[in-house]
Amino acid sequence: MKRLNNFSLKMIAVIAMAIDHIGAVLFPEYSIFRIIGRIAFPIFAFTLVEGFLYTRDIKKYMLRLGLLALISEVPFDLAVSGRLLEFGHQNVFFTMFLGIAMLYLLLKTLSKWRQFLIVLGMLLLAECLRTDYNSAGLLTIFLFYQWRGSNVLKLAGMAFVNLFYLGGSQGYACFSAIPIALYNGERGPKCKWFFYFFYPVHLFLLYILSLVI
Repeated sequence: MKRLNNFSLKMIAVIAMAIDHIGAVLFPEYSIFRIIGRIAFPIFAFTLVEGFLYTRDIKKYMLRLGLLALISEVPFDLAVSGRLLEFGHQNVFFTMFLGIAMLYLLLKTLSKWRQFLIVLGMLLLAECLRTDYNSAGLLTIFLFYQWRGSNVLKLAGMAFVNLFYLGGSQGYACFSAIPIALYNGERGPKCKWFFYFFYPVHLFLLYILSLVI
């Protein structure tokens, strides 16, 4: 029986992400933290597509993601590299912003050729900007959207991206298929601002802890 709503999925992803970042910042010698964290992004990508499909205002949705990407960059850079600004790797909200922008542009055109160019252009942009999960992140979002009517196809697509496109420890992300498959289509409690601001706040706190420990 499908028991997980959108809120439950996001909570699972947030906990997994926090564990991942605790390992990356404080205990990099222990790979178990990073392995657990691999399930976070596919779940976030799935709920992002769900949000896109059901939001009342796509432009406001994009604006929120874009602003959070900018706000999160300093705490992300401090936690990851110890530098105030570092442009070699951008935070995951940039990936999500590009993902929503890609879906919005796809929605605006019926031409298959133009849709192909939009997806290709966004994948290349993610690579150039070096966003978190780069083109693989955008491809995951696209496949969740493109195959939104079939659990089998979208989960198979997610597994392909993580096992063969990214490979290595990212293969553990395939375990995210379990909670996603248990999604019941319901929204659950409204806590969108918690999920938005948890990301930069917890990264900044981890940076402070890394200075103390």
